[in-house]
Amino acid sequence: MSRLKEQYQNEIIDAMIKKFGYKNIMEVPKLDKVVINMGVGEAKDNAKLLDSAIADLEKDYLELSGFEVEVENDGTSGLARALAEDFDLFILDLMLPGIDGFEICKRIREKKNTPILMVSAKKDDIDKIRGLGLGADDYVTKPFSPSELVARVKAHLARYERLIGSATPENDIVEIRGIKIDKTARRVWVNGEEKQFTTKEFDLLTFLAENPNHVFTKEELFKEIWNMDSVGDIATVAVHIKKIREKIETNTSKPQYIETIWGVGYRFKL
Repeated sequence: MSRLKEQYQNEIIDAMIKKFGYKNIMEVPKLDKVVINMGVGEAKDNAKLLDSAIADLEKDYLELSGFEVEVENDGTSGLARALAEDFDLFILDLMLPGIDGFEICKRIREKKNTPILMVSAKKDDIDKIRGLGLGADDYVTKPFSPSELVARVKAHLARYERLIGSATPENDIVEIRGIKIDKTARRVWVNGEEKQFTTKEFDLLTFLAENPNHVFTKEELFKEIWNMDSVGDIATVAVHIKKIREKIETNTSKPQYIETIWGVGYRFKL
């Protein structure tokens, strides 16, 4: 159990019951209703301790939500780690010793697209505009609810994952009627069922499918798929066409995809 949660349960609950006259523990506001607005103990009179206490509380809440959290209370060391290591999201306080949050945000954004969430007691619009202008994805002003912070973190991570997913290049697909050819993964489906092809069978099928309604001679296909340096005979083309038909055609005697043009060669029909 986190240190702050223990202190809340062991000290703060009793103090709140005495101060506000709650009849039982069920009436005391739960920890997730506590607002980050003050330090713990002597921290209220010491800005550095106050920031540390707030960072500890943020860390506790995020860890309770299943996140792994690293805390740096110095801007210089924090920036060094941010640039050198991989993190899923950054939470930046503006008022940091060494390098302030604005400069850290700027430097991170020059190198990475990782989500950045700024937290600060500065409520002026000019500070929010500056932070967002430097590349921050969100700006939260103190006081704020720890549970709100967790919700914002989850939302930004989910959004970032969606953006990364949408930026992933799609596979190169050739699709004609019931045949789907994934050139990137080198996989073939016929009417939804995946079929296994050898390397040359796949290359030959793909070439024909990418050039539909074009008649190719056996010599042209042999040159295209096996190239002129290959040792073999153009008869191998007919052998591979036969094997391909057995995998893609319902009736090989009446092919619906690869038809034979007698005396010439083969054509892939649309």
